[in-house]
Amino acid sequence: MWIIYALISASFAGMVAIFGKLGLKNVDSTLATTVRSFIMAGFLGITAFALKKFQGFSLSSFTGREWAYIALSGVAGALSWLFYFVALKNGTAVTVSAIDRLSIVFVLVFAALFLGEGFTLWKVIGVLCIALGAFLTTLK
Repeated sequence: MWIIYALISASFAGMVAIFGKLGLKNVDSTLATTVRSFIMAGFLGITAFALKKFQGFSLSSFTGREWAYIALSGVAGALSWLFYFVALKNGTAVTVSAIDRLSIVFVLVFAALFLGEGFTLWKVIGVLCIALGAFLTTLK
């Protein structure tokens, strides 16, 4: 089932590039990212309440370490969005999105370094194909 969720995620990520590019035409990219984050927070808050995810929740539900990693993830995500929207405002949607997908290359390296996930031949080949694809989209 996770594959279906991942494909749905990828399709919505594709929509981010299209809607973002259209919305950035006459808007500052940092302001647009900020507005987007408020909309996302509101939407996710409503979704979490509708799905009753806050039942039994307290601030002590997470350990200090979990809070730290979630906070770091939030900061990394915010920085990713800020730079993505600046790139999107100035570049083409396909090229920016393809280069952004190089994050998979970084995930492979970071997962090996910090999570102990191993490299396999197929993972390396897949990541090399993604990198090649990103490079090819930058050619005119």
